[in-house]
Amino acid sequence: MKKTYVITGTTSGIGKVLLESFAKDNIVFAGYRNEKYVNDLQSVSENVIPFFIDMERKDSIAQAAAFIKSKTNKIDTIINVAGCVIAGLVDRIDVDDIRKQFEVNTFSHLDFSQRLLTLLDSGKIINISSMASYGIFPFVAPYCASKRALDILFNSLSVESNIKVISVKPGVIATPLWGKAVELNKKSIEKCQEYQKEMEYMVKNAKKNEVKGLDVHKVCDLIVKIDKMSDPKSSYTVGKDAFFANLVSRLPQDWINKFIRFGIKAKVASVK
Repeated sequence: MKKTYVITGTTSGIGKVLLESFAKDNIVFAGYRNEKYVNDLQSVSENVIPFFIDMERKDSIAQAAAFIKSKTNKIDTIINVAGCVIAGLVDRIDVDDIRKQFEVNTFSHLDFSQRLLTLLDSGKIINISSMASYGIFPFVAPYCASKRALDILFNSLSVESNIKVISVKPGVIATPLWGKAVELNKKSIEKCQEYQKEMEYMVKNAKKNEVKGLDVHKVCDLIVKIDKMSDPKSSYTVGKDAFFANLVSRLPQDWINKFIRFGIKAKVASVK
């Protein structure tokens, strides 16, 4: 019997691979923002139903949920994938950009999921969080905070409603997210001229991550396994770097700060 999935952010990275995996034998509502990807989504399988959603617009989220409700009366799994990265120094980042970070990575997923809960009968919500949720990464503080907030809000949803919510926290993944992040944060980076070495390191590291990060298929294989489980854990960490971040996050905050400062100093010194 076919199951019904709703997945946001299906045009690249994790979302694209998940779409290809689940659409073989199931109905998948595939979220997109750019119209140019509609044909690509439909070509994956006749089981794919593309839907437009802009995670920054409340009206778009409402319309997307209404469209899905008009097409089905039951959802087995919602997978919240869509996201972005706002980077820079906290004292230089425009607060409106930080609001955007939370709108895209946190509030939009909660809004969208709330609107579909009546169709989620004994189903699951799987959120693509991040090792950034452990909150120990400088220069990407908005991203860390948005992922942590996502985990907290949805964990409370699970406790309060008995809806099964799973947070998947990967380490650095080889996806187009990193290249997009560099483009998205150009203005913020330009405001940090006296931190040129730090910004150069951040950009260089982002470009490296896009190619040498964790294979996206490893993350997606885990998600497929989680979806099949009758009683999965509430949180999964994927990748050695994510496992290490989890361990470090348990140390006293002052120790973490000293460790991070030392690490950043060493990394920045290597920039040529």
